[in-house]
Amino acid sequence: MQDNKQYYSDLEAREMICDIGRRVYNRNYVAANDGNISVKVGSNEIWTTPTGVSKGYMTPDMMVKMDLSGIVLSGNMKPSSEVKMHLRVYNENPEVSAVVHAHPPVATSYSIAGIPLDKPVLPEAIVLLGNVPVAPYALPGTQEVPDSIAPYCQTHNAVLLANHGALTWGRDLMEAYFRMESLEHYATILMYSNNVLKKAKELNYSQITDLIKIRESMGIKAGGVPISEEEKMAEEE
Repeated sequence: MQDNKQYYSDLEAREMICDIGRRVYNRNYVAANDGNISVKVGSNEIWTTPTGVSKGYMTPDMMVKMDLSGIVLSGNMKPSSEVKMHLRVYNENPEVSAVVHAHPPVATSYSIAGIPLDKPVLPEAIVLLGNVPVAPYALPGTQEVPDSIAPYCQTHNAVLLANHGALTWGRDLMEAYFRMESLEHYATILMYSNNVLKKAKELNYSQITDLIKIRESMGIKAGGVPISEEEKMAEEE
């Protein structure tokens, strides 16, 4: 099958990864050397972040080029052991061109609690992000992690990693990053509405259906469909 995608150049990819690294660091989505970022520059090639470097202080020359089997093609530093997650997403879903892993505090708290982000309360979350499931716990850096996320790579746009953090992906690097922003924003709103106000009026089936149509019109094929309270009640009857 011919690949007609438009990819970033090597220089663009390396510079954009550094820009996104500063964004996640400045927004407190990572601390110290946490997190990793990658982006495709060809059907079988990615640039990714090195291990042991703060995402807020990276330079383009630090990046590592790899193929989708995990072979390092160029770069003077080692890739993060967690790049296995990124490679699994790319191999499971060829439409994905970028992946971001971070530890945003509120979303990570949901991952620690084992609570998925799947309440139909925010139109933007339903359209741009979709449901965010919790993948089973896996030891960071091991093959267990990519195996734990594999079931969600084609059907969702993000996943919480139990007791670990979050992973988002997209058709380009900005979409993957913005989904991380949306995920943390969505988690924060759920935290306030459920635990501070202790009240949340969820969208109904008709409203959710209209939002899914908008999502589809934007070419977003994944994300899942949240279940409204009226549907849950109908199932229980």
